[in-house]
Amino acid sequence: MMADAPKTQKFSRLPEHIAIVPDGNGRWAEQRGLPRLSGHQSGTDNMRHIVKYLNEYPIKYVTLYGFSTENWNRPKAEVTGLFKLLEAFIGRTAPEIHRAGIKLRHLGRLNELPKSLQLAITDAIELTKNNSGMTLSVAFNYGARTEILDAVRRLIAEGVPPEKINEETFGNYLYTAGLPDVDLLIRTGCEFRLSNFLLWQTTYSEYHFTEVLWPDFGEKDIDKALLSYGRRHRRFGGL
Repeated sequence: MMADAPKTQKFSRLPEHIAIVPDGNGRWAEQRGLPRLSGHQSGTDNMRHIVKYLNEYPIKYVTLYGFSTENWNRPKAEVTGLFKLLEAFIGRTAPEIHRAGIKLRHLGRLNELPKSLQLAITDAIELTKNNSGMTLSVAFNYGARTEILDAVRRLIAEGVPPEKINEETFGNYLYTAGLPDVDLLIRTGCEFRLSNFLLWQTTYSEYHFTEVLWPDFGEKDIDKALLSYGRRHRRFGGL
């Protein structure tokens, strides 16, 4: 969906690639006396809404942090519940994403996830692979250190000579190969850290942190982040 002029003209500049750490689902639920999984359910519902809203802008790439390699350390019931929520989310929204022209990508170790979730993800990727609109990447069972180590292992396994390895070559061995670096990283839930997310790709990203918990993060919050981004002068080490 192409953005209309009135929607975009209030921004002096828009990012090409936005990454989001949607934090605060559990705390949102606890504040309401609900089980943590209810917060995650509300979080996945909001994810659908935010993706739809971002697709109204000429933003080419959106990457969402869904489940980290460290999240396996959470209680087994919560991990299992997260897997079921994502599988249901993909099954429910893949046709909608496809109709909107969005291409889906997965970042992370897919083969370690439950078979049914693997199938849901690969089916959605196959369904949307020829779409030319926004690329939506979901980082699920993702860790930036794991990503870098996997890239190094592949380089070694393929016998790439050390003198042939530069930033471009290395980037082609990351999960995000073919995606541009992140322009704007948004983290909700009043946490001020990257949490092992896209360490290589956010070297020169602009950061936007907010106290708003993810289930409450809405269109006005997106616009606030975009306005903040537009006011910043990106020097990339220069003047």
